[in-house]
Amino acid sequence: MQYRRLVKNGEDLSVLGYGCMRFPTKNGRIHEDKADKQMLYAFKNGVNYYDTAYPYHGGRSEVMLGKFIKKHNIRDQVYIADKLPAFLVNRSEQIKKYFETQLERLDTNYIDYYLMHMLDSMQTWEKLKKLGILEFIEEKKAKGEIRHIGFSFHGRPEEFIKILEDYDWEFCQIQFNYLDEYNQAGLAGLKRASELGIGVVIMEPLRGGNLAAKAPAKVKEKFNEYSEKRSPAFWALRWIWNHPEVGVVLSGMNVDEHIAENIEVARLTEPNSMSKEEIGIVDDVKEIYRELMKVPCTGCNYCMPCPFNVDIPGTFTDYNNKYFFGDRQSQFQYIGKVVGMMGIKKSGADLCTDCGKCEKHCPQEIEIRKELKVAHKELDNWFLRRAMKVIMFFMGGRSRKRQEA
Repeated sequence: MQYRRLVKNGEDLSVLGYGCMRFPTKNGRIHEDKADKQMLYAFKNGVNYYDTAYPYHGGRSEVMLGKFIKKHNIRDQVYIADKLPAFLVNRSEQIKKYFETQLERLDTNYIDYYLMHMLDSMQTWEKLKKLGILEFIEEKKAKGEIRHIGFSFHGRPEEFIKILEDYDWEFCQIQFNYLDEYNQAGLAGLKRASELGIGVVIMEPLRGGNLAAKAPAKVKEKFNEYSEKRSPAFWALRWIWNHPEVGVVLSGMNVDEHIAENIEVARLTEPNSMSKEEIGIVDDVKEIYRELMKVPCTGCNYCMPCPFNVDIPGTFTDYNNKYFFGDRQSQFQYIGKVVGMMGIKKSGADLCTDCGKCEKHCPQEIEIRKELKVAHKELDNWFLRRAMKVIMFFMGGRSRKRQEA
């Protein structure tokens, strides 16, 4: 296993981090025996960074991680990353309450790497500041209950830079892979964080598995042209670790063979180690994906911001993904935009008013208004919209009960 230092004067962390969002399940609950064995295998092979969050598995992810660490008596050998559910915070006292709940679930008295979860805009960050988050961070760091502070990001590039430059962050967490090179924070965000001395953790390196076993047949054929046979997942991870700005790459590992392979890629790939031939093959794969695109959107964001809050690049990404991978994940993601899931404002294509402002700035000369209508028609689903609204209603009810408790 290779190790890189994520923050200044920080610890040496395994370049492969264990994502605790996708633990193996049995009958709808975490399969604890299997999860314990898989995490132990990773630990014995050098993985020392474990990432969880308040809502993962309904809170049971934090409990599982805490049990694992206590059972094997390894608290001083591993680093816990956990996240404040910023999208659930509406009152200042909730910040402390969520944090104390997390310490209890994890059965620990400190968290090594603590993140503001899912900051999507300066508006969200400003709301937290008004609720006293800066004072909370200062207090907890002084007490040693938080060792390092950061944020995870899902939003537009310009918002990422604003948040990044607004506070003395030690690290951040972004989505990055060879298809999202220019989406969300993207390569520009990765490099800007590095310039500022802010460590970067990568999430969704395989796009939820879509760049692994679910890769299109043409992509697999292209990878098989290389003399050394490697899986699509191997290629995707190797491409990320080739970037010297990357600190830790998180992988939601729940299959034994996948864990072993991820560890092997982490052992073999050093920064700037890919050959011209390898980089050329990945570039060819990107071209294959571009050919499969329904809309030739590059995620440059020149069309943004939309005056009516339509997430134009995000909508086109979901639309293209439906044809890349042939599954329903992209549809779920899009409907989340339509209904405003997880506290994020509604941003579906149904909000488009045909004002045309976006088309004036599109370097690809896409007929954005027309394509948004087509994308919405293909991705929208009345039943799923209703189901998500019901879920949001009950989540909101539980959140209100916690506030009143």
